[in-house]
Formats: sequence, C-alpha cells, structure tokens
Amino acid sequence: MILALLSLRGERTRAEYVAAAMTALDEPPDPSLPPVTIIVPVTRSTPALAGTLRSLAAQDYPTFELMVVAPQAESLAPGVLPPYVKVALAGGGGRTSLLQTGVRAAGRRSEVFAFAAPSGLVSPRWLRALVAPLADPRVGATTGFRWYTPDPPDFWSLMRSAWNAVVAGRLGPGGNDFAWDGALAISKASFFAARLHEYWTDLAVAIRDAHLLIAAAPGAMVACPGRVTARQFIAQAVCEMSQARRHYPRLWWSALLSHIIYCGAMLAAVIASARGNRGAEWALVVLFGLGMLKGANRATLAKAQLPHCKTWFDRYSWTTTFWVPLATWVWLYVLISSVFSPRQRTS
Repeated sequence: MILALLSLRGERTRAEYVAAAMTALDEPPDPSLPPVTIIVPVTRSTPALAGTLRSLAAQDYPTFELMVVAPQAESLAPGVLPPYVKVALAGGGGRTSLLQTGVRAAGRRSEVFAFAAPSGLVSPRWLRALVAPLADPRVGATTGFRWYTPDPPDFWSLMRSAWNAVVAGRLGPGGNDFAWDGALAISKASFFAARLHEYWTDLAVAIRDAHLLIAAAPGAMVACPGRVTARQFIAQAVCEMSQARRHYPRLWWSALLSHIIYCGAMLAAVIASARGNRGAEWALVVLFGLGMLKGANRATLAKAQLPHCKTWFDRYSWTTTFWVPLATWVWLYVLISSVFSPRQRTS
C-alpha cells in the first residue's frame, strides 16, 4: 500500500504540466519557431504508413520538411507518399543506418531534427508540441510517446494499451529517464555535440553526459490504432523490457522489485481474504483503488493530448482503469521473461 501511495506522488503536478502545455498549443504558431526536418525511417511499406505520413504532412508549423528514409525505392509502395515529401535512400542497412542517412540529407536551414515512427497518427499540433520544450537551454531532447488505440479492439490489443499506459505515465515535468525515438526532437547543435550522428543507441545516456535534460512534450503523443495477437504483444513487450534492462538498469530493477512486492501483496491478500480475514479484504480494496486511480489519470491526460481520439477514449479508456490489477501481473511476467530474452531491436 505504501508503494501504491508513493506511485501517486507527482500526479497533480504532471496533470498541471500537461494542462499548461496544451493551453499554450491553443495559441497560433509563432512564426519564429526554428525550421525542422521530420525524419521517418521506413524499412517497408505497411497499411498504416500512408495515414501516418498524411498526418505528419498536415502539421500546423511555420517551416518544416518531411523526409522519408528507406533502404531502397522498392521499400515504398506506389501512392503511399503525400505531396512534397522528400525521399532519401540509405542503400540498405538497419534502422541506425536509415536515421544517419536522414540526418545527412536534412536541409541546411533546419535547426531541429524530429524523428517519427512509421506507424501511428498525430495531431496537427504534434510538431509544435515536440519542439516547444527545446526553447529551454537546459533541454537537450524532447520526447512524446505512443498510446495504443485499437479500433475495433480485442482483448489482447486493449491489454497492450493498458500495459503501455504505465510507461506513458512516467513522462512528466523536469528531466525524464528515457526518450522514445518514435516521437523525438533534438536541436541540430545538441545532436552533433552529443555525437549522435556516430552513435544512435543510448541516446538518454548521451544527453545526460552532455548535462542536458530529456523533456516530456505534452501534445506529442502518437495514437497507434493497430491490433495484435497475444503472441505478438508478449514478444514486443519482452523485447522492449530486455532493451530497458540493458539501457536503463536502475529503472528496470525498480520496476521488477515493485511488481514483485505488489503482486505478492495482492496474492497474500486474496489468500487471506478467502480464509475470512476482513483486514485483507480492505487491503485489496485499497491496493486496487489506488492503482485504478492512477490508471484513470493516465487515460485522462492521454485523452487531453489526443483530441482526435476522443471517441475511442469515451468507449474504451475504462480498460486503463479497471484492468490495472490484471495488467500488473502481465508486467511481472514480462519483466521476468526479459531476463531470458535476447536483446533485439524493435521497430
């Protein structure tokens, strides 16, 4: 119960941070905002790619170029590119090669590099939200995150959304532990000062070594409407937590220990309740109630950042609240499984 209470610390501050940022985005865009190159690495065309690129091309931002980077021209299906998109070909290689090619091909006028995932839909204010925190000289990079909005949904796709919401809920004011390269912005000066043109991995470490902060960017959330099977979800989750174990060991250990304690307490309370212990019943009520309260707050803040997904949240965001106890056990399984998983890179 103490862990559950401690997890609620800062929720009010995070809500105020999101509200202030979203209010600022209601103002017309400032013409003096720095020119940006949006880089989208694409290994192969998917059904979601066309919609993603259309949403990125429709940004309410003064000056930006949209660039798609692919291994070869055949990687892009006919008709998938919106007008005025720039294409750069890496000639093969993995994701890091694509990103490096995009940086080299960016326009000289660009002062900021923004990186976007090849799947997911963003609002027209996504780029402004992502760039805004860079005005603070203490900030080296800004990050948004994804929110899974499966439509039509099924059990495992909604479970992935509830599982993923826990990670999204860690982003808030001040410095953050990690950055997601599916919604990331960094000034050109900081990018080369941190030598990220040579090494793309361990971005968070490079930013911290440069004595800069990773700022969360409210409004830069990406809605991902796809569905998954149980096997696909577990494989993705285990792979991501395996990466977290490597790149953010303190964060990973904190997550593992807290989930062991939380799930152990839940199991002990259920057993004691079955034996007639009334105190254990109240302990369960408190444990579930605090977890669900935090889940509800995560969904509320995500809904504010994704106004174009209001209908989805009105129908399905209850799962983020009421599935918290079940999602906690899924988290424990994923964290333990990540110990035995090879550390592979996900897209």
